[in-house]
Amino acid sequence: MMYLRPSSLVDTASAPDWPALFEERARSARDYRLQRFYRAGLPGPDTPLADVPFVALDFETTGLDARKDAIVSIGVVPFDLQRIYCRASAHWIVNPHRPMAGNTVAIHGITHSEIEEAPDLLQVLDELLNALAGRIVVVHYRRIEQIFFAAALKARLYEDIRFPVIDTMELETRFHPRQLSLWSRLRGRKPVSIRLANSRERYNLPHYSPHHALTDALATAELLLAQIAHHYTPETPLSELWL
Repeated sequence: MMYLRPSSLVDTASAPDWPALFEERARSARDYRLQRFYRAGLPGPDTPLADVPFVALDFETTGLDARKDAIVSIGVVPFDLQRIYCRASAHWIVNPHRPMAGNTVAIHGITHSEIEEAPDLLQVLDELLNALAGRIVVVHYRRIEQIFFAAALKARLYEDIRFPVIDTMELETRFHPRQLSLWSRLRGRKPVSIRLANSRERYNLPHYSPHHALTDALATAELLLAQIAHHYTPETPLSELWL
């Protein structure tokens, strides 16, 4: 099997010095929960993937604009290259404190009555950060989880949150670029879909019903394991994947 080196396809050198950033934030964060999260630290950039603890994270939201929309449910699934720890997974419905459009209710199936009885994000923040602490977060399309989480904490704690991710959608673009050559376009080729379900199909992973935060987190964890098995090795350093 031929392994593609992502450094030849994508510039990963632009990723921050995450361990240093966590050390700085552990000193500067005001909220005790964020202090504890940053103090847990991270695996170093040279850590082989075989030794990295991961956690898949997925949010369902009231829409796609973090300036006016909010998180409505959260799913987390811890895993490593050896196994997925389903018993340690968690799922929360949280109150977004804003109306949900009818089309989003139809997508994720969370009702208005469930929202009214749900806790605020701050009430589950301890559990959520404990689930993420010390692990590398894995998502499918990082602009949802990174931006919505930062915006939610900025509104509540007046400070945001930053953390590295491995984005399984971004990994798929390394192997299936969205911009095709002129010759490929002339031959009628179209870019392949890098949506979660379509990406999973390429690795013969089973179909799951979408838009449930816990199920999508599990689907993302399985997708990363398949991507690593097909395109990387267990000895690949973490720095080649994280952003």
